Amino acid sequence: MSLAIDGLISGLKTTDLINQLMQAEGVPQTLLKNKVTTSTTYITAMQALNTKVAALTDLATKTAKPAASDLHTASSSSDKVTATAGPGAVDGTIDFTVDKLAQSQVTVTGPLTQWPDQPPVLTFVAADGTTKQVTAASSSLADVAAAINKAGVGVTATQVAAGLDPSSGEKVYRLQLSSTKTGSEGSFTAYRGSSADVAAGTATNLLSEAGAAQVRQAQDAQITLWSGTGAAQSVTSSTNTFADVLPGVTVTVSAASTTPVTLSVARDDKGISDVANALVTSLNDIFAYIATKQAVSTSTDTAGGTVVTAGTFTGDSTVRDANQKLLDSASAPINGVSPSTYGISITSDGNMSFDADKFAAALAADPEKVKAAIATVAQRVADAAKAASDKYDGTITTKITGEQSTVKSLSTQITDWDTRLADRRSSLERTYANLEVNLQKLQSQSNWLTGQLASLSTSS
Repeated sequence: MSLAIDGLISGLKTTDLINQLMQAEGVPQTLLKNKVTTSTTYITAMQALNTKVAALTDLATKTAKPAASDLHTASSSSDKVTATAGPGAVDGTIDFTVDKLAQSQVTVTGPLTQWPDQPPVLTFVAADGTTKQVTAASSSLADVAAAINKAGVGVTATQVAAGLDPSSGEKVYRLQLSSTKTGSEGSFTAYRGSSADVAAGTATNLLSEAGAAQVRQAQDAQITLWSGTGAAQSVTSSTNTFADVLPGVTVTVSAASTTPVTLSVARDDKGISDVANALVTSLNDIFAYIATKQAVSTSTDTAGGTVVTAGTFTGDSTVRDANQKLLDSASAPINGVSPSTYGISITSDGNMSFDADKFAAALAADPEKVKAAIATVAQRVADAAKAASDKYDGTITTKITGEQSTVKSLSTQITDWDTRLADRRSSLERTYANLEVNLQKLQSQSNWLTGQLASLSTSS
């Protein structure tokens, strides 16, 4: 850092002169910085467009699949029965009664102050005959419950207060054993003793002990189709949910009832319409964004003249090409039939419109043809969108990558200019400093000569 005092001898405003010279010298760097700003704005806008087009690719790809328009609604005549229609569902109705709900097994021991064995060894036999042995750390009922819960035997244990022992006055507890699964597959038998004891038939079934009880038996949920007729057929489930009572339909029951429930499945015309509308809406979002960035604006300068400013995408061939291909993919005929037949049409301002009423009428007249048309349009849109936004070779992606390389190169040049301008400023500062020194020398010589001449005049 140098300390300079302007024009001590020359009277010049040296700092101002150097700053003005440097401003002129720095014009090329300023132009480079302006280019970086413009390119950065362009990159940001292109990245936003690429994100929108990539999202359209995903949406259109999903819409092109048969499952996207294979939509149905399911309903039941009872608020205790809910139904959901998924892929593969077909229109139809069926009646059934809800006979039983699925439930887990709950067993309780008799009242205990502590476990009667030391160390406590229990064996659980599952519905499929597999056995698992559990050994607790001590005869404390809390330890026994903890050991069962930790062992992963498909049973949870809870210590429940059961009052006082009438003879000793001590607190007594019961262990409640509950299967973790509902349905018959969750049933179990609990024994005091090891697995070997169970196999030998010498283990004690907990239910055989005083005060023990089966609170709830494990059971499957059950419904009966066509109840009360010769075609009656029972269907069971380990949970309260039944899959594929009708193809693609899941039914969940919450209460038993002998009153028949009617399950109805119908094509979801609104859902299919929403799928088509979502595709058109996503396209229009992209078209609107491009139009905003292509718009040319005008303003007035300080002199009253008109200033025309191009939009970020004005004249950009990459954006124009992507826009046109997306528009063509959505509006081109399908086997010679215009998509406008199904309510999807191009507008005068270069957007797409969706006529829900026209779509509904076409769907009612020929649902399979309309669903096939939607899939075709969606696939064409997906292909066009992917060609533009693919993360490896999409046209928009490639353009962004190229512009980012340009910005990197410009930034390097700007950094080089920083060094060049710093050197130039140092050179100017030295030049003007030397000027002041030389002027000071000349002034000193002038003063000496003036003094000599004055002395010569006096002596003569």
